[in-house]
Amino acid sequence: MATPLGTYLLAAEAESLTGVWREEQSHFPRPERLGPAAAGDDALLDAAETQLLAYLAGERMSFDLPISPRGTEFQHAVWDRLQEIPRGTTTTYGTIAQELGRPRAAQAVGAAVGSNPISIVVPCHRVLAGNGALTGYAGGIETKQALLVLEGALLA
Repeated sequence: MATPLGTYLLAAEAESLTGVWREEQSHFPRPERLGPAAAGDDALLDAAETQLLAYLAGERMSFDLPISPRGTEFQHAVWDRLQEIPRGTTTTYGTIAQELGRPRAAQAVGAAVGSNPISIVVPCHRVLAGNGALTGYAGGIETKQALLVLEGALLA
């Protein structure tokens, strides 16, 4: 799907969204992970596209989609925490590590954030370096910055 931030690929399995990837991003999945293209209309993928476009247009503040990202128990703990970060705010990798009871695991948190397969919907863009720097976004720092400006966490 085309968006103001670039072309995104959406993936779903059964009744859950499993991926939202920017075409040019690092960690873009291999074709075998994606499976076959949807044949015809798909209600879930259509809803995800509609919600994502409305979000990027500033017309929607959150997402209402069933998600099922694939990952380890630790990755799921990090991704669950990402979904608790309010729109318009940011946190750090170190803070998430502290909140998960693993204060020395900031780099592991960074790796889990970087491997988030459902970008934007699971808001990994809201995580910054300890010094506030915009680092570590698979979709590109410009995309991270644009999302944070859209949400009001950064000034334009």
